[in-house]
Amino acid sequence: MKIYVTSIFVDDQDKAEAFYTRVLGFQVKHNIPLGEDRWLTVVSSEAPDGTELLLEPSNHPAVGPYRAALVADGIPAHSFQVEDLDAERRRLEKHGVEFVQEPMDAGPVRMAIIDDTCGNLIQLIEMNEAG
Repeated sequence: MKIYVTSIFVDDQDKAEAFYTRVLGFQVKHNIPLGEDRWLTVVSSEAPDGTELLLEPSNHPAVGPYRAALVADGIPAHSFQVEDLDAERRRLEKHGVEFVQEPMDAGPVRMAIIDDTCGNLIQLIEMNEAG
């Protein structure tokens, strides 16, 4: 068994598509119209056959309070691994990405948290050599 797709709730699929592809560097895997919304998934350009991230519309009534509670507590919706967190930070800041938690060491990882502009916090992780 393996993870095929996981989802993240987004306020606006067009805005999310732009952020996750143009800013983070993912690529669209599926873009299938489904009424007013789309089955819109992205994958890492480093692993195009890997796990897909569904940019899922956040219109279910439970989503708003759930995401607001996560953001209020500083809890990321997802965690993405990067090779060099400091280099990634410099690259993302050039795109105007807000870091809500500066890079810091946390045991076997170096981590930071960004705002995805679509209602979520995202954790960026760099594995330390010991990790």
